[in-house]
Amino acid sequence: MSGDPEQEYFADGMVEEIITALSRIRWLFVIARNSSFTYKGQAVDVKQVGRELGVRYVLEGSVRKAANRVRITAQLIDATNGAHLWADRFDGSLEDIFDLQDNVASSVAGVIEPALQSAETARSSGRPTTDLTAYDLYLRAQAMLFSSTKEIPEALRLLERAIDREPRYGPALVLAALCCLRQVYDDRSASPQRDRAMGADFARRALEAAGDDPGVLANAAFALAYFGEDIEAMIALVDRALLLNPNYARGWHSSGVLRLWAGQPDIAIEHVEASLRLSPRAQVGGSQLNLGAAHFLARRFAEAAPKLTLAIQDNPSFPQPYRYLAACYAHMGRLDDAREIVARLRAITSVVVPDASYLRHPEHRELLVSGLHMAAGEET
Repeated sequence: MSGDPEQEYFADGMVEEIITALSRIRWLFVIARNSSFTYKGQAVDVKQVGRELGVRYVLEGSVRKAANRVRITAQLIDATNGAHLWADRFDGSLEDIFDLQDNVASSVAGVIEPALQSAETARSSGRPTTDLTAYDLYLRAQAMLFSSTKEIPEALRLLERAIDREPRYGPALVLAALCCLRQVYDDRSASPQRDRAMGADFARRALEAAGDDPGVLANAAFALAYFGEDIEAMIALVDRALLLNPNYARGWHSSGVLRLWAGQPDIAIEHVEASLRLSPRAQVGGSQLNLGAAHFLARRFAEAAPKLTLAIQDNPSFPQPYRYLAACYAHMGRLDDAREIVARLRAITSVVVPDASYLRHPEHRELLVSGLHMAAGEET
């Protein structure tokens, strides 16, 4: 879109980098450069591009230079109706062109993936339920899993229907594993032992079907780590997923959580922050919980408390940040505040002191559990 011949070499390099970054996202069908470059220098209708290339979404942008500074703009368009889904701009120095290209490509790829997931979910939700395919069922379930704890049983039923239609459907299998995990983790399971076994089975079947799908690898590793598999082996699986797609924001988040569980809070913080850089518009609650938990386990209580408070504000129905915040206040000697948080926790769940076996470091388990006992006014 630049319309400036002097910027052509730079824009071409930028496009190459972004195509490469987007191509690492396994579920995306990305048109190669030879096809997309045929539209250079033309005033084109995005809907026409979509029809001619057989794509639903078009990414377009421009490059402008002034002295040693450059501004890159990008926007994502729904080619079926011309709607803008996302737009942003990036400013930087030309001192290192390749670093700038790489940073923009990573940022664009990281932001586009969740934007497209949301668009595809909205598209699926508008279809008649009688015509749902396995993919439609998967998208509906995904929206439920990440929006409301109460809808997780229905999400699992939808996924089981999808799996019945497509028994080796890796994304549906791994999402079913995450549903089982959430049922246990959120204290909403009628039979935690059954849900653990079922979730682990879904995750293992997902790995068998995964191939090189980074999303399936990372989410299966996350689920199996929670269900008790060797944490180092699961970290290696997430590392493999990130090698396949270094711009996978949720993969970095999962890696951060696994590092937290493995007793490496500082690395956990680095990886969760990497996830936030790639997907800055993601819901803040989960990230702030894990950042707060990492600071708590590192005994940086004053840094942990505000992040855990933000996590509660973002999702008041999720019990885990209440637990970490109550324990945090207790270890800070703020027992009145700790008991007030426990009172709010009891309005959500009867389980104040949970099974903390997901924390592999004995001292970290003791820190959380002892803090919760103090907050609840119980003997340890």
